[in-house]
Order: sequence, then structure tokens, then C-alpha cells
Amino acid sequence: MNILAVIPARGGSKGIPRKNIRIINNKPLIFYVINNAKLCSQITDIVVSSDDDEIIEISKNYGVDTIKRDAGLAKDITTLDPVVFDAVIKMEERKNKKYDIVITLQPTSPLLKSETLEKALNDFIKSKYDTYISVTNNPHLSWGQSKKGFYPLYKKRVNRQQLPPNYIETGAFFITKRQFVKDNTRMGKNISVYEIPIEESTDIDTVNDWIICENQLKKKNIIFRVDGHKTIGMGHIYRCITLAHHLIFHNITFVTKQKCAEGLKKIQESKFKYRIIKNDDSFFNFLKSHKTDIVVNDCLDTTAEYILKLKKFAERVISFEDLGSGIDAADAVINSLYENSYKRDNVFSGEKYICLKEEFLLEAPVTVSEKVKNVLVLFGGTDPSNLTRKIYRLALEVTKSNKEITFTFLIPLSYDHKKNNILNTHNIKVISHVNRVSTYMKKADIAFTSQGRTVFELACLGIPSIVLAQNQREQLHTFANMENGFLNLGLGKEVPYETIKSTFDLLISTNKVRQNMHNLMIKHDLKSGINRVKNIILGE
Repeated sequence: MNILAVIPARGGSKGIPRKNIRIINNKPLIFYVINNAKLCSQITDIVVSSDDDEIIEISKNYGVDTIKRDAGLAKDITTLDPVVFDAVIKMEERKNKKYDIVITLQPTSPLLKSETLEKALNDFIKSKYDTYISVTNNPHLSWGQSKKGFYPLYKKRVNRQQLPPNYIETGAFFITKRQFVKDNTRMGKNISVYEIPIEESTDIDTVNDWIICENQLKKKNIIFRVDGHKTIGMGHIYRCITLAHHLIFHNITFVTKQKCAEGLKKIQESKFKYRIIKNDDSFFNFLKSHKTDIVVNDCLDTTAEYILKLKKFAERVISFEDLGSGIDAADAVINSLYENSYKRDNVFSGEKYICLKEEFLLEAPVTVSEKVKNVLVLFGGTDPSNLTRKIYRLALEVTKSNKEITFTFLIPLSYDHKKNNILNTHNIKVISHVNRVSTYMKKADIAFTSQGRTVFELACLGIPSIVLAQNQREQLHTFANMENGFLNLGLGKEVPYETIKSTFDLLISTNKVRQNMHNLMIKHDLKSGINRVKNIILGE
């Protein structure tokens, strides 16, 4: 079967001058339609019909046939029917063959994917139809106008999803049997529409259309490889979800291990696409079948072998909080929690690269109160060292003797507070599954926390805080020190209760100390980190 793809590309364009050969995402616009046609295995020949010498020369560079269109076929009022007919007749003479199917492909539809085109063509070949026209289904409540005024084009006002289909031609492709291609029509007797995805449907006619297409073509396929569970905590999950929200313009997919139930649940709640894997091998198998531009790896230390294997499937590989041998192989390593990370050109370390959740970007620092009335206790997404239980003992003692102080415990998702006997009392509130933690932080006069990412959130709001590290690795996170406004007591499970109690007593009794801690915290510019990290990920 002989199939000809005709690409009509006139030189004159009033809306966007020289539209067909203007650069969009580093390629001339006409490249995208030529490339789609070349990727479609069923197409026998491709020809660009144009009245413009520059368009013809650029098209030749991509290895397709060209036809210099007569001036009479390049007028503003000329329809595509005689243009396509002219191209078919001349190509049949040039190639000494007859075509069975003719496809008209418009250069102004750069978002059309080659897979969609190939699927439509294969569908057409198997069908009984004479002509396929590309459309998108866009039902809306719409109105018509007559001499009497405006009138509804619907019988009943219903939600958009309940409206009947409203197929709009996209101009992406027009497939028809050869016998119906004439100088005044390309329509067969038996016509059908072929629906394409809305994201592939934009036909460039205005500057706004151009902007939409350019932004769509710049989209990256970004994979977040991240785990979250009781041992390593949930900070990795929260960071990647935060970054994904700031990269929402791109195509985002999360990949996590099946056994990481806590992290998987949070990813599912985020509504991003996700893939569950068993191990690294299944991750690599997924990448083989998924076009990937960037892999963001947030699973702690990596090996050089692992990173190099990732780079076979992605143009760019980024790692977070990585102290392994993989740092030399990665395109960039962002160690925001490690101020004294390895000194390499591809390693970005320290507070400048912290990724605050969006809620904290909107909040201003609190005002330090004269008296401590509200104490907040939060130990991350899992609290593996059960530091919550340690501070609950303090809460019971303090609230028994001081009725003005209230403790609020924000309990991790996976923490069984009832089993640990962490219960509500008159002055102790136990709250689990909090969506907006800043709401509770803003009410706090003092906070107890572990030494992870939460310290940056507290610093952003200027909440005087006592820090207990969950493990030895957390102690490498050096931001939570007195110079930055924190009272850091060290490894939580080793800190005597008496030390915790005396530190708390000092803090509630000395307003000047709390004010000084607040001032040291808010001097840091933590809100700019997310944009720095986003630019590193994208290589900008």
C-alpha cells in the first residue's frame, strides 16, 4: 500500500510572520510535522508543498521531497484542496506510482505525537471509512445568534460532563483515500472523525497558541525515585512532593518500593502518577519502557554503579542527601541538610537548597510572646526513636503543675499513639494526620522536634525550638545549632529526662532567650531554596 503525506507550508503568515520556519523549542516549527511523518512506519513518501524557497531548503535538510507551489496556490483565499491535489499529481509523476491513501499534515500542529498519528492511520486502514478528520471533544454550553438575538444551542443546562460530544477539528491530520483527492475536495462519501488527546490538539493560529505549544514542547518527563517508611522517615517523600508541585508544568511520575507503605500512601494522596517497584532491577526495567529526561533520586546514599546505570535511561540524574560513591557520577547532588558536604562542582550543600513546603512560603514569622502558653511537639513522619513518648512524660508533669500551658502533639501517620499511651487530657492535645502543619506551628511559643527538615520550617516562622536527633545520621544535619536559634540536645534516645526538663524550664522562664533564638532563625533566607533546586534539576 502506497501512502503519501502532504505537508502544506505557505510562506506568508499574517498572524505570526514566517510561522512555519520560526524556532520553537530549538527547532523550526515545520520540523515537528516532518519528524512525525518520518516516524510513522506506514507512510511511503513525504512531500512539503510551499511557495517559499527558505521553507523548501529547510525541509530538504530533513530528507523529504519538496514541491515549489505556484503563486496561484499560495493566496490567502486558496483552500488546501487544490494544494494537496497539486502535490499528489506531481508526486505520482515524480515517483511513477499511484497512491492509495493521502494524509494532509499541518505544520501548525506540533504537539501531535507520532504514536497518535500512526494509530489513527492503522485504524483508518482497517476501517470502512473513506476519510478521517482529526478532532478533539470539547463540549460546552454554547449559543447561536439570529436576527432576533441570541439563543442557546442546548436543551437543558447541565454540567459539562453531561453534555453530548462536541467534536472540533484540530487540523492535525486529514486522512483520505486517493480517489477522493480532487482540486475542489478531499472528502469521501463515508466520513468519520478521529479523536485525539486535548493536549495534542492545539493548532497554532495566534501568538497565544504559539506560547501554549512552546511551553508544552519544553515539558520534561521527570521521575522521582523516592521511598518513605518508619526507619528513614517521611522527609524524602514530602520534599519530592513539594518539588513536584513546583514542577507541575512537566510530566511527573513517582516511583517507590512496594514495601514502603507509609510513603506510598502519601504519594497516592498527592494525586501524582506513580509506579510501584520491587527492587532496583524492576526500576531499570520501568525506565527502559518510559521516555525519561530527568531522574530525581531521593533514597539517601547511592553507588557509582547505580547512578551510571540510571544515566543510560535519562539525560540528567539528580540525587538528594547523598554521601555515597554515586555523587561523582550524578549530574548534580543536592545535600541541603549537610552544610559540610563534599566539595565538588556538582554538589550543592547547605540551607540555600532547602525545599520548604508551599504552605511555609506564604507565612510570615510569628511574634514571640511574653509567656509560654502553647508547646508544639512534632517528630517527623514516623518518629522511629519514639521521642514523642519522652516528651509526653514532660507534658504530663508540666501541665499538672501549670494549668496555663498546653501541649499539642502532632502524631505521625504510622505512630500508634494509643499503644504508646499518648492520650488527650485537659491540657494535652493529640492530633494525627495533619494536612497543614503551619497552622499549628503559628500558635506555638516553643517547639520540640527532631533534627530533620522540620527545623527549617520552624526557623522560617521563628519558633524557638528544642531539638532531639532521631539517629546519628540526623546529627550530621548541622543547621539546628545555637548560632541559628536552636537548643540542640543531641541524640534523643541518649538525652536524660532531667536535661530535657531543665532546658524546657530555662526556655519558658526567659523571654529574652526565646526572642534571641527567634531573631537568629528569621535572619535566614529559606524561601528561595525551592527555586534554586528547581533550576538545578532542570539544568537551568
